[in-house]
Amino acid sequence: MKFYFVDDDKNIRTILKILVTERNLGECCGSSGNGFDALEDVEALRPDIIIVDLLMPDMDGISFVEKVRTISPDSACIMLSQVASKDLIARAYEAGVEFFIQKPLNAIEVESVIRNVIKSLSMRRKIGKVRTLFETEFSTSPQSGGSFSPQSENFHGRLTGVLQKLGIIGELGSKDILSLLTYLHDQGETLEQQTLGSFLSRFSDNPKSVEQRIRRAASTGLVNLAHLGLEDYTNEVFTEFSNTLYNFEQVRREMDYIRGKSDRHGNVKIRNFLNALLCYCETL
Repeated sequence: MKFYFVDDDKNIRTILKILVTERNLGECCGSSGNGFDALEDVEALRPDIIIVDLLMPDMDGISFVEKVRTISPDSACIMLSQVASKDLIARAYEAGVEFFIQKPLNAIEVESVIRNVIKSLSMRRKIGKVRTLFETEFSTSPQSGGSFSPQSENFHGRLTGVLQKLGIIGELGSKDILSLLTYLHDQGETLEQQTLGSFLSRFSDNPKSVEQRIRRAASTGLVNLAHLGLEDYTNEVFTEFSNTLYNFEQVRREMDYIRGKSDRHGNVKIRNFLNALLCYCETL
């Protein structure tokens, strides 16, 4: 993993460089004391992880992260700050920050956060690769019957574990999810090449009822994640699934609804959710 540091305090940049290097977390590809210079470097270097201070002259950390999202969307951002304002922390996460670390820095906390971000970033990239493999296989051999067929016997157990983490294993729709995704796994299929309705009709005379059960289960998982995020933005389940299985914008909307800041719930696209869940469990 390539790291880039943005902080107007040279000592902080030095500490971070030493920590990343000595603890074998990755390589340091650059650093800067201001956001404007950093943006030019980021566009050229495309670092995997950027650690940026919230309060800097000329350009604050949140504005910097928002610009990074457009020029290097695959880079993950970690934010540092002495400010403990919940509103600022919420704005940082909405801008696209993966984690928020309070100053003064604690080496153990920083290392733990970095390792979590590395894990999350690696997982997202693996999911993307799996999707590409499926798309390539089925676009070039539509009659192959799904020759790309993962054979792991533990798939069902991994899927069950994820549903438990989401707090929906007791939902009726979870049984449907387990059955349908296990079938897709065994056959080497995804939902990218077919509509959800046509797929469900292969297993039930009433596919709408199955879809509704799955939707209720997935929506309950979204609500559970939103509550976790409101309690603790750094909760491992929240950070692991709000950007992989769900769309973070929709999780944030559900959080706003719970806080009374919006009159709209977050929305779940069921086919996207099922595909993401399948790919996630394939890469565990």
